[in-house]
Amino acid sequence: MDHHATTPTDPRVVEAMEPFGNPSSRHHAFGWAARDAVEQARKQVSRLVGCDPREVIFTSGATESNNLAIKGCLTATGRPAHIVTVETEHRAVLDPCRRLEREGVKVTYVQPGDDGLVDVEAVEQALTTDTVLMTVMTANNEIGVLQPVVELGALARRRGVLFHTDATQAVGKVPFDAAELDFDLVLLSAHKCYGPKGVGALCVRRRRPKIAITPLIDGGGYERGLRSGTLNVPAIVGFGRAAEICCREMAADAQRTRALMDRLWHGLSDGLDGLRINGSMDRRLPHNLNVSVSGLDGETLLVGLDDVAVSSGAACTSANPEPSHVLSALGVSDQLARASIRFGLGRLNTPDEVDYVVENV
Repeated sequence: MDHHATTPTDPRVVEAMEPFGNPSSRHHAFGWAARDAVEQARKQVSRLVGCDPREVIFTSGATESNNLAIKGCLTATGRPAHIVTVETEHRAVLDPCRRLEREGVKVTYVQPGDDGLVDVEAVEQALTTDTVLMTVMTANNEIGVLQPVVELGALARRRGVLFHTDATQAVGKVPFDAAELDFDLVLLSAHKCYGPKGVGALCVRRRRPKIAITPLIDGGGYERGLRSGTLNVPAIVGFGRAAEICCREMAADAQRTRALMDRLWHGLSDGLDGLRINGSMDRRLPHNLNVSVSGLDGETLLVGLDDVAVSSGAACTSANPEPSHVLSALGVSDQLARASIRFGLGRLNTPDEVDYVVENV
């Protein structure tokens, strides 16, 4: 029940991941087959995201994609620059922003409301004439809230700034259309949508003028010159297959996980006092539940649930003894933040598993 950290690779994805050769080997049939497989995966991923296949740049995952988008855009400006983001972003956004701050870039971190949602007017007030990039994640990885990206996209267009979103937790779980939402830069990761680890994508929208990005990695000019290095063909093929399955089954998966999450919440709230839901319940991923239990130590509870996969925050910061920066930004006390549990249900969970977890909690 920790599907925000990662998802099990769908057996149908594993079946599709046959070995392929080097896609840059253009002088024999094995290279041609690998090249064609990559381009097929590019089309499959583009359909899931809602963009042109030519806009999909394959990377090693969401962290690299975030770094490429944020650092690449700011490096390419060649002038004083400013970024606007939100305090509850993933570390893969916050840490690149802090690195750029040390290099002289100004960054404004907007605080969300106590429901985890950022106020569009607060974001607009943070924009300046030097703002180059606005970066707001579509769905939060800890509390599952869905940010008002439609309104934020309209704001970005009106003010003439680039709009970047980490859509890792949203794509494949809820409907997403980069063209309709008018994003400039969108990223996702295969292992969050039942694909393999080690592969992701950055979608760079085709604009006039062209979005300028300085590559982080040089050497070979792959992926429109934005990401050099031999492509991980088997993983990319698996990514494409996972995207194809999500396109077809996302609505049914969302309905199932929503019902399971409701079952989990009602079971917990009926049996326990002092429960608090963290984040908006009205604008939320269907498979997320983040609760704090008053009077309990979260780590002790997690140890007690030794045969259940849950977490007290983001998986990438699980070794950090400090309370969740996301919950702190919502005004949650340190005690409650440390007594929080994040549940993330998935495609393969069952009602019996939910009941087992409720009983054990």
